[in-house]
Amino acid sequence: MQYFTTASRVGIRPVLWLRSRCRGRLLSSDDRERESAMKIGVTLGFNQHTPPADVLAVARAAEERAFHSLWVPEHVLFFREYASRYPYSDTGRIPGDPTGVLDPFVALTYVAAHTHRIRLGTGICIVPQRPPVYTAKMVADLDYLSGGRLDFGIGVGWLAEEFDALGLAFEDRGPATDECLDAMKALWAGDPAEHAGPRFSFSGALLNPKPVQQPHPPIIVGGESRPAYRRVAERGQGWYGFDQTPERFSACVRDLDAALATAGRTRADVRIFVSPRGRIDAEGVAFYRAQGVDQLIVPTMGRDLDAVLRRMDQLLDVTRAAA
Repeated sequence: MQYFTTASRVGIRPVLWLRSRCRGRLLSSDDRERESAMKIGVTLGFNQHTPPADVLAVARAAEERAFHSLWVPEHVLFFREYASRYPYSDTGRIPGDPTGVLDPFVALTYVAAHTHRIRLGTGICIVPQRPPVYTAKMVADLDYLSGGRLDFGIGVGWLAEEFDALGLAFEDRGPATDECLDAMKALWAGDPAEHAGPRFSFSGALLNPKPVQQPHPPIIVGGESRPAYRRVAERGQGWYGFDQTPERFSACVRDLDAALATAGRTRADVRIFVSPRGRIDAEGVAFYRAQGVDQLIVPTMGRDLDAVLRRMDQLLDVTRAAA
């Protein structure tokens, strides 16, 4: 696992919004400017090698540089030996030697207490591994404490060994995710809440405080499969495409558009989040901007402090060149 850390530098305050196509809604002039801009976020991970002070330093550095958002991953367990295939590498193995990361809700709550503007994203929360009542509570509390800055990125997971260790059926993770989302939405919607499903049920339930963002924080569905696109169309407010190339992206959005059409929606009804494969350059930024991507979320990771600082500053240079 790489060592993800950085420190604060002052004097770098670009506006990391790049123009994109208008989505055709009735907006004020200020809203039009915001809506027509592709925003730039960063993905960071915090592990056992990251001192707590560096967790704050990296978040503050991202906010000082005016990045729109900060996203963190989730895995409760890793394994040195596993039969599951990691979907984002040719070898089927996770790059490096990951041994653990901070829980995303704990890390983002810590970050929220020490930042003011940057949005906070779970990239992604493995929903079927968590009891939905507790997840709904953690999402609502984080949104409340951060002043409505949470983007709830979700997925179904890929590591079967992790599900086995949790006593959960890996094969059921898709339907379980759908029911978890329905149960959480019921809890966020109002009091009393009720839900009756094959896995979870409750009635007369009171969950407070409610999220600041209503009816709930945006649900951004990660995954590059037909069930993931269906989940976006039926339950989500956005799609998060990870490890994307222009060619892969074009194929993904064709399938996403088809799922949206089946559900009676269009791409104007959802937001598109993309994490690119490898290093992003000005040409890549321009491509995703032209495709109407709402947010480009770029990994800014390194093995030491200087490497992370270079990645952040290189990203600033790239976005300036593409503006």
